[in-house]
Amino acid sequence: MTAEAVNLSEKLSKFSEYWSPKVVSRFNGHDVMVVKVKGEFVWHSHADTDDFFLVLNGIVTIETELGNVILEPGELYVVPKGVQHRPVAQEEAHILLIEPKGTPNTGDAKTAAQKIEI
Repeated sequence: MTAEAVNLSEKLSKFSEYWSPKVVSRFNGHDVMVVKVKGEFVWHSHADTDDFFLVLNGIVTIETELGNVILEPGELYVVPKGVQHRPVAQEEAHILLIEPKGTPNTGDAKTAAQKIEI
């Protein structure tokens, strides 16, 4: 255990690839991650868990079968479990994600990005 704050800007500066979540902390069996996004992600859903998105910078649209949600810095949206969705960003944006450890980012372990702790 450490008594040290997690600096999200510092963590984000350590990588450049898009759609590749990086674990920056854990709590109660959940991964806390940062991810850089640009363009469109794949349509997917999570059968067993909601999907939490908090935009740190940039603008991200969460397209869902229920309608689209446009998120600006400091705004969050939780996609209910089972709802088809995909994040889209016209320009680079940074997102904080929280999900149960082991949840594949595409909803399918075979196509999911490998989560790396940084």
